[in-house]
Amino acid sequence: MTRTSSSSVRPAALRLARLAGGKLVNALVVLLGAATAAFVAQASLPGDRATVILNIRAGQAIRRTAAELAQINAEYGLNHPLIAQYFDYIRGLVTGNLGVSYQQYRPVAQIIAEQMGPTIMLSLTAIALSWVIMILWVTLTAGRSARVSAIGSVVDTTAAGLPQYWLGIILLLVFALGLGWFPVISGNSIAGLLLPALTLAIPLAGFMGQATRAEFENSLEQPFVISARMRGMGDFEVRLRHVLRHSVLPAVTLSGWGLGATLSGAVVVETVFSRSGIGQVLVTAVNSQDLPVVTGIVVLIATLYVIANLLVDIAYVLIDPRLKTS
Repeated sequence: MTRTSSSSVRPAALRLARLAGGKLVNALVVLLGAATAAFVAQASLPGDRATVILNIRAGQAIRRTAAELAQINAEYGLNHPLIAQYFDYIRGLVTGNLGVSYQQYRPVAQIIAEQMGPTIMLSLTAIALSWVIMILWVTLTAGRSARVSAIGSVVDTTAAGLPQYWLGIILLLVFALGLGWFPVISGNSIAGLLLPALTLAIPLAGFMGQATRAEFENSLEQPFVISARMRGMGDFEVRLRHVLRHSVLPAVTLSGWGLGATLSGAVVVETVFSRSGIGQVLVTAVNSQDLPVVTGIVVLIATLYVIANLLVDIAYVLIDPRLKTS
């Protein structure tokens, strides 16, 4: 009997190992693709890069001497063949070296690390709020009367389509300028975190609500719902404890995508609410053509997106253990 059980465990363990290996390979391919796209974009820009760097540092576009250009080319390795520059760039990413800012003369990794905390806090708060909004709204409206279900679906669709820039301005005008409940310039205070997080959370909650609603309504028709109600459980308790667990996998999938979306949306939100973070750093870097900072942030967001999707795959198994053997 022990032999049988151990032999049955081995194929499952092998399947999990192959699945994990495949996910890891896919993650590395995605990261390599993002890094390569960032390098190609940087290398494809018109004009001489050494001249661009000198002009950024000086704040004006003037003709440069050969000696000045030679110094910059040697400093950044721009006198090497393009393929050598690419491999140096990839080698630097592997070792955590994202390059040096053209404008600030500091390592890009240091610049990003200084501003990463507020953006991560904003993104995680937005994802948590989107889950709260989605769970409450879907639990209260899905599978009710035709009118209530239709209203719930329309609200999901409307919320998912709200532009973050417009939504952020409306929340700022109503709750900060109009009612005075929140600071106009959020900074990094706790009180100033809610409106920026809601700006990111409401559209994400709409997307997750759209994906969850159909599964939720299908789960309401399953036999385990009838069994739970026969045991005396109330409607809301059945929905929250049983139906929700069988219908949230689409929302879990979107949470992995949502981390990348909220990090990207932080560029807009941090600008609207005058909040520090990598969004503000990215806007400044784009305006000043500080390409190492831009590419560093792009690679960072791709890395966090890949990590989030790996965590989503783990969450699948925790939510539904049957996926271990699927």
